[in-house]
Amino acid sequence: MARTTVLRDKIVDAALALAETSSWEAVRLHDVAAALGLSLNDIRAHFREKEELVDAWFDCADRAMLDDAVTPQFQALPSRQRLHRAIMVWLTTLAAHKKVTREMICGRMEPGHLHVQFPGLLRISRTVQWFREAAQRDATFLRRALEETGTTAIYLVTFFYWMRDDSANNRRTGELLERLLTGAQMMSKRVWGQWPRPTEAGRRSDSTGNSSSS
Repeated sequence: MARTTVLRDKIVDAALALAETSSWEAVRLHDVAAALGLSLNDIRAHFREKEELVDAWFDCADRAMLDDAVTPQFQALPSRQRLHRAIMVWLTTLAAHKKVTREMICGRMEPGHLHVQFPGLLRISRTVQWFREAAQRDATFLRRALEETGTTAIYLVTFFYWMRDDSANNRRTGELLERLLTGAQMMSKRVWGQWPRPTEAGRRSDSTGNSSSS
């Protein structure tokens, strides 16, 4: 299983490297195979088509974000700050190939690509669910549905802004995300009285007065 994951990652890395020298549109699987000394059947054993490499690239960001979510620094944050950090770690993982990532997204948005656009919506939903799990959001029923919708909108706005952000360490993206999350918190407080529901870490922060900046 570990060897399979390593080879999958090597295939993705080779495709990204080729795209950096030209474009994602120009990448062909036979070139990826040649770069790694593999056959097309070796590639097909892991990826049924080139588009699956895009999902594998985003899977790398999901893994990095969830790996960060178990660190003591992450766990000590209040829920809203966890969500901010989770999204920024996810984006930072993709930053090494921002140009290629942008080309991947633009390719999916081209007219007539419904066969990848519908699965792309499911991809967005899965990533948002992992953001919520990392932030330990536990709302149910209507509140959960509204939070999911709001988080999805915030994530997408931030993602598309990030793709054009040339500031150091994506500083402007982080500031935008902070404003969006603050606005969502204020709106939710009006509706529910309190959001996010304090977690154990959040309650500890409240008791020390550190959550005032959340």
